Amino acid sequence: MIKKLFVGNLPYSAKQDSLEELFGQAGKVESCNIITDKFSGQSRGFAFVEMETEDGAKAAIEKFNNYEMDGRKLVVNESRPKEDSGRRDNNRGSFSRDRG
Repeated sequence: MIKKLFVGNLPYSAKQDSLEELFGQAGKVESCNIITDKFSGQSRGFAFVEMETEDGAKAAIEKFNNYEMDGRKLVVNESRPKEDSGRRDNNRGSFSRDRG
C-alpha cells in the first residue's frame, strides 16, 4: 500500500531529483511533488513523497524527520487528508441584500 508523507521545512533550493534520491534510501519512492507557488514558480518549502510500502514510509519518517538538509531540519510525517475550511460555503451570498 502506498503511503503519502508530508515533508516540511524544505530548503527552497531543494530539487525533486535530490529529494527522491534521499527518500530512496528508506525504500522505493512512487512519486515526489515539491509544492510551488503558482505565480512565481518558487518552492513553498514543503513537498509530498509517496512511498511504495508502509515499511518504507515508517523508515523514511524515522530516518529523515529532523534530518538536516542545506541547513534546515526537515519535518517528515504521514500526510493527513486536506480539511475543507468551508470558506466557499460560508461566503456564498454574503454580499447580497434583501431589497424587499
